[in-house]
Amino acid sequence: MDSLPVELLQRVGVVAAFVVSVAVVLLLDRRSSLLASLRRRLILGVPWGTLVSAAFVLAVYLLVQGGYDHWYSPVTIPFRAWSYFYPLGIATAAFSHGSAGHLVGNLVGTLTLAPLAEYAWGHFPRGRGAHSFSSLRTNPYVRAFVAFPVAVVVVGLLTSIFAIGPIIGFSGVVFAFAGVALVNYPLGTVIALAGGSALRLVYSALRNPVLTASGRPTYVTPWWADIAIQGHAIGLLIGVLIGLAIVRRRQQAARPSARRLWLGALLFSVEQSLWAVYWFRGGETFVLYRAVGVILVAALALIIVFAVVTRDDPLFSWELLGDSGVVRNWQVAAGILLLSTAALAGPAVPANLYTAESGDLAGEEIEVRDYEVTYAENVENGLVATVDVEAFGETTGVNTSGVIVRSEQRGIWTTAVSRGRLAFDGRRAVRLGGVGWRETVTAQRGGWRVLGNSSAYRVALGHNNTTRVVYASDPVTASPTLDGRNVTVVPNKSGYLLRVTEGNTSTDARFPTQNESVTADGLTFTRNNSSVYVSYNRTRVQLLERESYE
Repeated sequence: MDSLPVELLQRVGVVAAFVVSVAVVLLLDRRSSLLASLRRRLILGVPWGTLVSAAFVLAVYLLVQGGYDHWYSPVTIPFRAWSYFYPLGIATAAFSHGSAGHLVGNLVGTLTLAPLAEYAWGHFPRGRGAHSFSSLRTNPYVRAFVAFPVAVVVVGLLTSIFAIGPIIGFSGVVFAFAGVALVNYPLGTVIALAGGSALRLVYSALRNPVLTASGRPTYVTPWWADIAIQGHAIGLLIGVLIGLAIVRRRQQAARPSARRLWLGALLFSVEQSLWAVYWFRGGETFVLYRAVGVILVAALALIIVFAVVTRDDPLFSWELLGDSGVVRNWQVAAGILLLSTAALAGPAVPANLYTAESGDLAGEEIEVRDYEVTYAENVENGLVATVDVEAFGETTGVNTSGVIVRSEQRGIWTTAVSRGRLAFDGRRAVRLGGVGWRETVTAQRGGWRVLGNSSAYRVALGHNNTTRVVYASDPVTASPTLDGRNVTVVPNKSGYLLRVTEGNTSTDARFPTQNESVTADGLTFTRNNSSVYVSYNRTRVQLLERESYE
């Protein structure tokens, strides 16, 4: 039996296992009122707004980003929220994704958390005497198929407008779903998170029923440095405020207990790494403020509890110029949540008012329509340094190295591939494009490790079947002195030179080709496969080794 039928049987087995399990549980629990409860709040018990929203996000990936033809390699750069001067990015960022895995993760979060939020809001009005079809506001079909998806789009746009940095992904809206669900059904939200993990496991089992793996070197950045913590926090706070408006309409007894809400908020925040407050220090270095993050998470849980659970008793009254009013306990907590949201969102406004500057890029560039692509090292990061700010020992004026992409027309400036990533992989594709088109620029590094020192290397960019070297590293000198001579590898746009230095004099020799020898100032260099040896006075030493990549 070949592998295909075996894998097919395993996939069928995964689906059958869950279908049978659910069917048996429903048969054993015939008295359950779950379906009846769902029907009271949702049309036919189905979260239609969730399904419409998920379908919209999937459609953006497939049709706008080109995921239909390139499932694992969508176009991402033009669909990020770069600045207010690039409306396309602001409009699409929250609904676009960086990869298939990114998309699946957010769709799973949507399908597990959004139904709780939609159930709390409901397709049918809760108020006594309210009629479902008395107006568009109460019409269940309008609420399910129009109002809920429109609210999702609005929240997504807010997360794009008030995000610092070129965010991409639906996770801000997923956190808003979680915020609504959390204040209404705290433990249900935590259970939904576990359900999401189960769904991801099923997806992985269907995709790869059997996985063979072994130890291998990898290039990784800190996992917490890949989290859009500010966007997640804004989404969560927006959701909490919406959920607060829903839950405060209920009677006190129908609200979650303080203990459950506090535990749910804390567990959710910890599980979703809302404590991972970090900063980019430049040069692929990041700093994590873990203690500060834990304090903020604990404070957030307490404020949420106070806003939801506290009674409507007045805290104090006021009177000014003939007007008077009462401030209640929960309103103070709600005000703190609102101010916290504004404090997180506010810094995004000046940051997003900056755009890519004109002028020459550092390094030789190639052009693809409105994009400019080059490779440079130790240049000012045009993304982080748009606003010059220094605080708590950190600064936005940091440098970067790697493949740089700029589009003045779109206000884009980004390090698409870092120096470290290219040094590890050797070759990386940079996908450029826009709505309805895509082009690929390939960055490729080649170099030689020099005995006792670092590598001498060159970087080439390829597009439309043409490749051009755009960067050559500084010369690198071998550590040992060979018969009183120093050997330096000199990379340039056309290739490499071997420079032999003795005292104040130097001699250059061309780099040997395969199985060839060259001589300079008494030293003989021989290339054999991926190594270069030097011979002198009956001594032979391996001087260079070609870089290898993963």
